Amino acid sequence: MKTLTKETRDLITPLEAIKLLEKGNERFVNNLKMNRNLLQQVNETSDGQHPFAVILSCIDSRTSAELIFDQGLGDVFSVRIAGNIQNPDILGSIEFGCKVAGAKVVVVLGHTKCGAVKGACDHVQMGNLTTLLEKLKPAVAGEITVTTGRDSSNSEFVEKVSSLNVRLTLKQVLKNSPILNDLAQKGEIAVVGGMYDVETGLVDFYDDEIVFGERIKKETVAM
Repeated sequence: MKTLTKETRDLITPLEAIKLLEKGNERFVNNLKMNRNLLQQVNETSDGQHPFAVILSCIDSRTSAELIFDQGLGDVFSVRIAGNIQNPDILGSIEFGCKVAGAKVVVVLGHTKCGAVKGACDHVQMGNLTTLLEKLKPAVAGEITVTTGRDSSNSEFVEKVSSLNVRLTLKQVLKNSPILNDLAQKGEIAVVGGMYDVETGLVDFYDDEIVFGERIKKETVAM
């Protein structure tokens, strides 16, 4: 597998970038890892990097973006924080990845059995974690289909909150970053959410909610 150059990365469209991640995850699930010379990639990226994707995911040790999407050195920017939430520092990092470095897709990636989501469902308070979990509370409150057992003991509730959190974070990324919103509106990047299953290794992309070009107008109205 060749290391991405600016020229080869720029030929990738935003929607093709999503397909590259889908195919990488398919290889991961089927244990068909792409043959890469990582030391060679170290040398070939020593003077610069040209990733095609920015992936905002959880710090969970099972959700390394490079592994679950079978990507090499210099292929993706990986932004990780408990609960895959957004804040100004994270938005700045994503803006760098897209506006400055030229990435073609932003993925907000949640995962099943998320400890941060469980903590938010249980209203955990512990040091600085309290402030972080507050950012997950809109998803907890917004999940209204489950009316009983609204805590971490109810796996159905936890997974529904996790999914809603991804969708809300995606909208917040666009709402709170005029730069990313503009890039998506112009069709220079796509923004999509997804969920990683820690039991199967599969990533389920929310294809019905890809924000790209003309599709962003209805997303912006709904925010």
